[in-house]
Amino acid sequence: MDYLSYNVDISWLSNYKTPAKARYYFELSDTEDIDKILEIVTWAKENNTKILWVSWGTNMLFAFDTYDGIVIKNSLAWWTYNSDSKILVSYGSEPIWNIAELLEKNYWQALWHRFIWLPGSVAWAVYGNAWCFGLETENNFVSCEVLDLEDGSIKTLYKEDMKFSYRSSILKLEKKYFLITATFDLSKKIEKYHSEVDNIDFRENKQPKWNSCGSFFKNPNKEWSAGYLIEQVWLKWHKIGWAYFSQRHANFLMNDGTWSYRDLLDLVAHAQKLVLDKFDIKLENEVQIIY
Repeated sequence: MDYLSYNVDISWLSNYKTPAKARYYFELSDTEDIDKILEIVTWAKENNTKILWVSWGTNMLFAFDTYDGIVIKNSLAWWTYNSDSKILVSYGSEPIWNIAELLEKNYWQALWHRFIWLPGSVAWAVYGNAWCFGLETENNFVSCEVLDLEDGSIKTLYKEDMKFSYRSSILKLEKKYFLITATFDLSKKIEKYHSEVDNIDFRENKQPKWNSCGSFFKNPNKEWSAGYLIEQVWLKWHKIGWAYFSQRHANFLMNDGTWSYRDLLDLVAHAQKLVLDKFDIKLENEVQIIY
């Protein structure tokens, strides 16, 4: 397929910025490219080649030097908001923080205020049911338009179809759909719990700033956060090579430079072992590790 690029640097697609390349690369920049997606998927199946789907969600740790497969970058970005009906429609690659900020600035719509500066795309937010201080993506989700990668049809999935749960959705569970657009009803605030936290101040002054993907592990329960458990096994600020857990926020796995992903994986495994040994709790990744 002549529209595939070869041996492309993709280190910029992960916030850890570790060196990484893709054997094959394709960027979806126009709706007419959707037909090419089916061709690529068919070719990949016939040639036993794996596919990595990427939009603006950069919370991935690349655990490879070269991805021996196809990286498909979704760059379909555009959104519209009806101030009367308060319905928002967005393509999957649109950065969710940008929408949240412009909704306030241009439409005096502050319902998504907590999503300002939340890294990731709309597709990423729906895929992982992104959450921020009691506000979850599913709260105002109405439907999404998807390409079914198995039968090639365009379908509409409604909220009841999405199997939303903590950090998950049907898109994550079944991996058979490519999200094209998503629709949200912003007429009513629906919260998992209420929060008065100033998220902008929190992200600016209380979260570390360096090569990181935010909270690395899921919080295992309501009583103990992953950051607390990491602190209790004395790993806050602990370093392995270029990797360390931040002194400012223990659940932030940081990369001091742009060297190997191996230091990051070693520190992740070390933290999981210590927490499991001391608390009998297995820390689960929130950040995706891509092999």
